[in-house]
Amino acid sequence: MTGTYIQTAAALVFVILLILGAGYIMRKKQNRFGLMSIVGYQPFGPKKGVAALKIGKEVLILGVTPNEMRLLKIFKDSELDLEEIDGFQGKLEKIRKMGAQRN
Repeated sequence: MTGTYIQTAAALVFVILLILGAGYIMRKKQNRFGLMSIVGYQPFGPKKGVAALKIGKEVLILGVTPNEMRLLKIFKDSELDLEEIDGFQGKLEKIRKMGAQRN
């Protein structure tokens, strides 16, 4: 009887670990191969601002309020000179370069 409980508990732990592992892998893949990235955001008050999103070869300028998001302008990637910063790694490199310039 006790052996059955141990087997059931072990199977449950295995399934939970399998689900968590699959979720972790999917999150990593989504972040690395995501089609959308935030170029910048300028707040104009609490929960209000303008966001620039890069989707594929286009940059969308959006007005953001608590109730809606409105498309303001679409730019082609070639029309803008955007500094490429990809998440934490890009920001870390920028900080390192600033530190190297001070020395």
